[in-house]
Amino acid sequence: MERSSGILMHMSSLPSPYGIGSMGKCAYKFVDFLAEAGQKYWQLLPLGPTSIGNSPYSSYSTFAGNPYLIDLDLLVEYGLLKRKELNAIDWGDNVERVDFGKIAANKDNILRLAYSRRTEEQIEECMEFRAENRSWLDNYALYMALKKHFENKNWMDWPEDIRKRWPEAVEYYTELLADEMDYQFFQQYLFFKQWKVLRAYAAEKGIKFIGDIPFYVALDSADVWSEPHFFQLDSENRPVEISGVPPDAFSEDGQLWGNPLYNFDAMREDGYGWWIRRVGGAEKLYDMIRIDHFRAFESYWAVPADAESAKLGKWRPGPGMDLVGRLTGWFKDLKFIAEDLGIITPEVRKLLDDSKLPGMKVLQFAFDASWESNYVPHRCVENSVCFVGTHDNDTVKGWLKTEKKENVSFAKKYMNISEDEGWCWGMIRTGMSTVSSIFVVQMQDVLELGTEHRMNIPGTPDANWGWRMAPKAIDKKLSKKLAEYTKRYGRFNYPPKKEEEKPSIEVAE
Repeated sequence: MERSSGILMHMSSLPSPYGIGSMGKCAYKFVDFLAEAGQKYWQLLPLGPTSIGNSPYSSYSTFAGNPYLIDLDLLVEYGLLKRKELNAIDWGDNVERVDFGKIAANKDNILRLAYSRRTEEQIEECMEFRAENRSWLDNYALYMALKKHFENKNWMDWPEDIRKRWPEAVEYYTELLADEMDYQFFQQYLFFKQWKVLRAYAAEKGIKFIGDIPFYVALDSADVWSEPHFFQLDSENRPVEISGVPPDAFSEDGQLWGNPLYNFDAMREDGYGWWIRRVGGAEKLYDMIRIDHFRAFESYWAVPADAESAKLGKWRPGPGMDLVGRLTGWFKDLKFIAEDLGIITPEVRKLLDDSKLPGMKVLQFAFDASWESNYVPHRCVENSVCFVGTHDNDTVKGWLKTEKKENVSFAKKYMNISEDEGWCWGMIRTGMSTVSSIFVVQMQDVLELGTEHRMNIPGTPDANWGWRMAPKAIDKKLSKKLAEYTKRYGRFNYPPKKEEEKPSIEVAE
């Protein structure tokens, strides 16, 4: 990996007039900012359609795109909407928070209006898109149509015939809900159409995307409903055991996540085709992929489905290099990052070493006055990605208020933090200076924001994922400052040179 750096900010956190970030002008402006600041990477959270709770890590599909991120100004340019129609809608009055209630109430309605106005050319393009993505799109569209038909109930509460996908039921509902399925096709066509253009623009500026693949998928998803044999479900398609993590220093009871566990025996017999399709879908979006909860490839925590606490779980062996090696061998041009945080045993370390994937070093975990952490800057290695903090961490300013005083004192001395530079930029400097090939910082810390702007507090179900960057937060002064730090530590990404057109030479007859 080339020495470089990037910024972590989810698409939904961009400023826009319509309540949530999108793939429109705000995204292009952010790409310009990254390029001017010499960054190489824009790291995003998962881009799938979010379910109850609005978490990008709980999606209705591991393949589909989130319709909330479709840019509406571009739909005006496509001739599908009118500006006055957008301006008449209440998208929320807080420019620094997503009002998910209003987005849910209004975005679907306005997209349905756009759907009703699609042109013959757009219908034809959508049909071509469907044909190219039929392997996942048909199941997803039927699943979402069924969700609407059954008033958003979990698929496990649907009638038995369609819950178990009896062929005659699939045929019946496909015909009954044909128009709603067409609407779902159209949403996905719009999402990937806009993403393709944005990604091409970013590539011209020398910007690459780091995506995020959660290890597990949501129970209430098209993925589990359409291919239940790849998951640990009983004869009624209900989970036998569910995911979580055991008790640790942060949680006495552990964490009960509730995802269904994989049937790795069935996946192995299939040549891990499900995983290859999944990563292949991500490759259409990203240049590099962070695999969340990497340690579960070695062993995963399995909790009885009826348990009220993760304490009752047990470690079960994961697929190890049998699967990891299959993915890295299959996708030779795709780069991976292993999220090796949490309970890391010697066996997990060996898997990471065998895979040769870069792990993560998080500065907010580095400074413990009582012992030498694996994340302390002088223990970073070249084959790693150094973060100030992840989306699950507090901002630097928030971290300072909750970290032990002796640890803060140690960190201040270690990083030589000065009042003039401040903690946020002092930690950016420290991360930039490590030998880690890639350095990533949350946008909140570039903007020196407090804890009220953090993205997520793990283990809490409410008030997460809503942070948005203020409309005028980035400017030339900020990009210049970030560029200076990036150049100083040899991470500056110079944009690719455009090929000059050679003058044509006319030959006289």
